[in-house]
Amino acid sequence: MTDFRIKKHPILKIPETTSINFNWNGNVLPAKKGETISAALFANGIRVFGHHYKDHSPQGIFCANGQCSQCMVMVNGIPIKACMEEVGEGMSVEPLIGFPVLPKVDDPIEMDNIHELSIPLLIIGGGPAGLSAALELAKLGIQAILIDDKHRLGGKLVLQTHRFFGSTQAVFAGTRGIDIATKLEDELRTYSCVDIWLNSTALAVFSDKKVGVLKDGETYILIKPEILLVASGAREKFITFKGNTLPGVYGAGAFQTLVNRDLVRPAEKLFIIGGGNVGLITGYHALQAGIGVVGLVEALPDCGGYKVHKDKLLRMGVPILTSHTIISANGNDKVESVTISQVDDKFQPIFGTEKSFECDSILVAVGLDPVNEFYKKGMEYGISTFVAGDAEEIAEASAAIIAGKIRGREIARALGIQVGEVPDSWYRTSEILKSKPGANKKIELPEFEEGVFPIIHCTQEIPCNPCADLCPHGLIYIDQKDIRSVPTFLGNGFCCEVCEQCVAGCPGLAITLVDYRNNLEMPTVSIPYEFNRDPIQEKDLVMAMDTEGNPLGEYEVMSVHTIPSSDRTLVVHVQAPRETAIKIAGIRMQESQITHPMDQYIRHVDDDMIVCRCERVKAGEIRSLIRQGIRDFNEIKTVTRAGMGSCGAKTCASIIKRIFREEGISEEEVTDQTKRPLFMEVPLGLFAGINNDEEHIDE
Repeated sequence: MTDFRIKKHPILKIPETTSINFNWNGNVLPAKKGETISAALFANGIRVFGHHYKDHSPQGIFCANGQCSQCMVMVNGIPIKACMEEVGEGMSVEPLIGFPVLPKVDDPIEMDNIHELSIPLLIIGGGPAGLSAALELAKLGIQAILIDDKHRLGGKLVLQTHRFFGSTQAVFAGTRGIDIATKLEDELRTYSCVDIWLNSTALAVFSDKKVGVLKDGETYILIKPEILLVASGAREKFITFKGNTLPGVYGAGAFQTLVNRDLVRPAEKLFIIGGGNVGLITGYHALQAGIGVVGLVEALPDCGGYKVHKDKLLRMGVPILTSHTIISANGNDKVESVTISQVDDKFQPIFGTEKSFECDSILVAVGLDPVNEFYKKGMEYGISTFVAGDAEEIAEASAAIIAGKIRGREIARALGIQVGEVPDSWYRTSEILKSKPGANKKIELPEFEEGVFPIIHCTQEIPCNPCADLCPHGLIYIDQKDIRSVPTFLGNGFCCEVCEQCVAGCPGLAITLVDYRNNLEMPTVSIPYEFNRDPIQEKDLVMAMDTEGNPLGEYEVMSVHTIPSSDRTLVVHVQAPRETAIKIAGIRMQESQITHPMDQYIRHVDDDMIVCRCERVKAGEIRSLIRQGIRDFNEIKTVTRAGMGSCGAKTCASIIKRIFREEGISEEEVTDQTKRPLFMEVPLGLFAGINNDEEHIDE
């Protein structure tokens, strides 16, 4: 069987791990100790994990975050989410076909006492906001428990191989997300006052002001905190299109998890839906992992993400089609192609503009929704509750870091700790980091073509300042009072000493150097490069690209090297004609053949789109009930079972609300759904205390 593991990566280290074996559907397969069942299955080329009970549709990974249940499998006779459970030696894993049949229990189970404890502070979520808040409080000696449902801290930081934007002084700008996670976790673990519970999930917030927690996946505990901080992040939005539940349609977070955490290739040819930062960044991550990116569509007239992220993809050879949308994912048991079309000014598909592209995976990156259920319940039940990060407001991880720091100071004051007010500068930094991209300026070109001159291809106002700090002579200027200003080179061609730190250290890989000193007509261009697929070597021919992704010509590589501060970014030198050198922004990574459309587009069905993944409820069924006069979400659940599935309406609720809006029904007219008491599924036996073990409980 083909091995789909990533064996070489330009940024990530490939760890040496112990090999084990497990059984899949009666066959012995290899796995790596410590990886999830889903990662082990993907590494062995298995994409279909089961078939739905209602229509036998194939089921596979969508979120890889425990939020949905598309990856459910049977493990030793028990239904388990493959993305949340580690694979074990000799484990028996089978696809879930229809409803699971649970093992019989002959003797009544005696209920055990549920362990309870009190704590000054409970933090839900160990991502950038939760970690930052915990650190702020740990420095003051405040006793706290921090819980996270993953095997390590960092949240989405552990999936980010790129350098972060923002402020170098406030939020580690210029450092890769994976390294920020390590820095924060390592520092937090030096404080004994914060107890860290990994692989532990908050299940519910109750009216008696207690929080139910599943500790270590096996022990149910009730925690009564004086203060609750919710830093639980966000979940990905879901959209309707024909074939949207086929294996091979992933959320962006699931794709990043498989590639950057689990080090497996979930695709060979990827198509991306959504031009925000998440979609653009994930496309770059795919290229780094050796995965071809066929294209990206965005329904708006321009991408909403940072222009430097968009430009990176363009110059790597990825076409970006704005004012386009997906029509269908095509295939039988898996994705085989995608059909897209242009949209009009009302975002409706334009007949006759359809195109289909061959691909085996479709990445959905159309935005995020806050995971704020715990915050709302905490407030409803009178717990002193705070919220930070994406659970409060969707923004960049850098904004979550400063938000966590602010909440930490606010919580300390709420606990009566003698500490100063939150500085106004923190709030100001927070607002800057949360701001949307601003105006786009013209590229600054050298007035005199002599000496050495940096070409700054970063022309959009975004919060970012590492380049100004990298230049040892302070020749790159950004207003430190508002780091959203576009960088400016203050020197002339004879000031730069060619240390190339700005080239290698720019988070957007948006700075090149043009050196005229040795050859005025054929200057040397220094280009940042972060790939190792077919590693570039001296004398290779490479296709130089401008900022907008236009080819400028093939040029020979003079040298490839690193500098002390490069942090795994290579610098490639080429010589190019003077009129071309100043336009070079990057090197094309993939050939254009992969981006060509198929000869004919594949026709689709408009009225057969799945809204509720768990119960396979279609948009037409929901729309019909609304047109019959139903305005109560709960009545729709009763008739169709939409929202009654194992994900707890996490993916379909926002779509059903959108259908109401499309039918002209205001939010005030709609009775919202009754929220489930439990946020996640949990075996009932745990409440009976079957697995309770006092040694797992920390007082």
